Amino acid sequence: MKAKPFIKWVGGKSQLIGQLGAMLPADFDTWENVTYIEPFIGGGAMLFYMLQTHSNIKNAIINDINEDLTTCYKTVRDTPKELIQSLTEIQQEYYALKTEDSRKQFYLTTRNEFNTKALTPIRNTTLFFFLNRTCFNGLYRVNKSGFFNVPFGRYDTPTICDPETIYADSRLLQNVEIMTGDYQQTFCKAQGKTLFYLDPPYRPLNSTSSFNDYTKYAFNDAAQKRLKKFCDKIENAGFAFMLSNSDCFNTPTKDRFFEDLYLEYIIERVFASRSVNSNPLRRGKLTELLIHNRISANNII
Repeated sequence: MKAKPFIKWVGGKSQLIGQLGAMLPADFDTWENVTYIEPFIGGGAMLFYMLQTHSNIKNAIINDINEDLTTCYKTVRDTPKELIQSLTEIQQEYYALKTEDSRKQFYLTTRNEFNTKALTPIRNTTLFFFLNRTCFNGLYRVNKSGFFNVPFGRYDTPTICDPETIYADSRLLQNVEIMTGDYQQTFCKAQGKTLFYLDPPYRPLNSTSSFNDYTKYAFNDAAQKRLKKFCDKIENAGFAFMLSNSDCFNTPTKDRFFEDLYLEYIIERVFASRSVNSNPLRRGKLTELLIHNRISANNII
């Protein structure tokens, strides 16, 4: 079985993989001993695609500021058997509940336990998986105190444990270095022919579409500008980057925030179907931005 994302993640790139893959540097498959870095790992769709498609990637580094998320990746990588056993137990316990009220109470109790932040990696990851499968729309959202606060999703028998996916992902992650913290720390891992893929919290298109509360730290316009300086650092060092973000041209004001911010880089558009919006009329196909610097094997360090 092929490896694939083991969690749901808003803004996940599974549906965009074909378009993103087509926008890699044209000579990417001729690069040797590639280092691949994802500073905002999220659901990991691009990581799983890249590692299974491009055998010239010899070093892979992923990072996220969300410690619960990176603990998940480490647990899947290092202790898949123990994780599967724990997930099977909580799945059986949940399936045994026969009423929606009892399932909701079980969910809320589990959410409270998860928010204690005093759990073993296995237990923390088990509850992360459980909440991801049973919360509303598979969202991951925290409040300003860093506590997970997504409401119950009313699912009767969701797949909480998927052993085949966990084992496949564990095998693929064996040689992946997993970091936790600010994305800028990943720069020190770049060496030789390096490609960064950056998938940060998206800039909201309106006041009701902000689903970037993955951590208690705000990712506002100032943070977007700081990220642009990081891309400049990558460019100046002679490495390649690709960056995804929202397309502000989808707004009535035709906001040129990213066009102006990344003026010296290449800005392209990909089409994505997004179902998470408080207004059903705004769900459907939207364009997203793919920003990159044009670097080939001939001019990369």
